[in-house]
Amino acid sequence: MNSEDLSLIEELKIKQGDTWRVLKIMSEFVRGFDALSSVGPAITFFGSSRLKEDNHYYMAYRTAFMLGSLGFHIITGGGPGIMEAANRGGKDAGTLSVGLNIQIPTEQIPNPYQNLSLNFDYFFVRKVMLLRYSTAYIIFPGGFGTLDELFEALTLIQTGKSPPFPIILFGYEYWKKLLDFMQDTMANYGTISKEDLSLISLCNSPEEAVKLVLEEMKSLHKKLKEEEGYSHFFKRLEDILIRAGVLL
Repeated sequence: MNSEDLSLIEELKIKQGDTWRVLKIMSEFVRGFDALSSVGPAITFFGSSRLKEDNHYYMAYRTAFMLGSLGFHIITGGGPGIMEAANRGGKDAGTLSVGLNIQIPTEQIPNPYQNLSLNFDYFFVRKVMLLRYSTAYIIFPGGFGTLDELFEALTLIQTGKSPPFPIILFGYEYWKKLLDFMQDTMANYGTISKEDLSLISLCNSPEEAVKLVLEEMKSLHKKLKEEEGYSHFFKRLEDILIRAGVLL
């Protein structure tokens, strides 16, 4: 077999591998859409897998518990740390606690507080699911993965690829320098507009986070009532707002 024949065989192997990869990606999307179709209104929590129960920011538990008690579903990336705290809070509140787990070599050990658990091989498929079924993001201190989710959401809203939704950063101390950089450097250089900074809210307690979510959800309720009428999602959102005392 000459070198040209060997090259052709290798090329066919690569193409076949890519074809199967596309089918696997499609299957992850289909499985995710099917499993999550009844989820919502949901709050997605992000934050470090490395912050343990004795860490100050494990108060993600209380934040998720308060929101879950109102009827919001809770979504996380399914791992330990902040994700565990939020899933645990949601499950203890009696609401749907969703974990969208990712297969990676280190750190991602699924936490035991998920009553709906999915596993993904592809980060970008998982990110679509985290975004698609979320009504608001609450972002606790985290690393590269957390920042990736933050800036992807901001980019999608900024470019009009996603409808605006609340992005709430939890923890003044942790996020202050990043926000200062956005305002003092990025906005001053013109790489973002000052109006883009309004896409982000900041809070420092579970009570503040819940208040911000409810304020945004009241606006969403009004918009949906005008545009769509009484869908299943709208009715669940309305029930939550009545339970919270936001609607009479």
